[in-house]
Amino acid sequence: MTFAKLTDLEVLDKMADAARAAILPFFRQAGLTAENKLEAGFDPVTVADRAGELAMRAILADHRPEDGIWGEEFGQTRGQSGRTWVLDPIDGTRGFISGTPTWGVLIALSDDTGPILGAIDQPYIGERFVGSPEVARMTGPMGIQNLTTRSAAPLSQAIVFTTFPEVGTADEGAAFHAVARHAKLTRYGMDCYAYALLASGQVDLVIEAGLNAYDIQGPIAVVQAAGGIVTDWQGSPAHMGGRAIAAANPEIHAEALEILKSY
Repeated sequence: MTFAKLTDLEVLDKMADAARAAILPFFRQAGLTAENKLEAGFDPVTVADRAGELAMRAILADHRPEDGIWGEEFGQTRGQSGRTWVLDPIDGTRGFISGTPTWGVLIALSDDTGPILGAIDQPYIGERFVGSPEVARMTGPMGIQNLTTRSAAPLSQAIVFTTFPEVGTADEGAAFHAVARHAKLTRYGMDCYAYALLASGQVDLVIEAGLNAYDIQGPIAVVQAAGGIVTDWQGSPAHMGGRAIAAANPEIHAEALEILKSY
């Protein structure tokens, strides 16, 4: 089958649309069950997670068969182009099965340096946050808005988000709280939507640990396009997961990082 060549952004939008259509019929439906992927702890997966990833993979098979794929539910598929689409069909499955609209579809297009294009899509409320070197925008119920992170302010005036204590070790949680004690307001359990709020200028910091590459690459692209910065807790690249700090600007990043580095 022959298709007109789409841009990478157009392919990303088609993938996000397909994931929305596959996932939404399951949201807030009675009888939805979740399997646990962990022997110790709770890491749920549902039929909606798998349906969303399969829908996105089908778009890539049609439009980017030369690219690799790294998805949370179906693993890695090698490509020939040197580029990889990194997919998390439902980031925040705990929120999904609880009925909260803070989960999202994460998509990133990456090369060996990290993500070059990414999206955070929240299907239920119809918001899509997209970032690349050429675009930083949110499309939602109020139309299209440009994304810009907050301007510099001291940590004492910051709003900080995290998924602790749900994800991460006790020591990592202690490191987060060492930062949060200095902040004005701390909020918990927002999953990928926290990064979307940071990119749209609503909050100052997101601090997390225990991440996989598919948890963070889409958010990295969006936050960086909006003017923010994302690193690990030592100030190095975070696109392979682990511990991450996303900040609205270099000044507050440096202030928080100084505390995290001691952990």
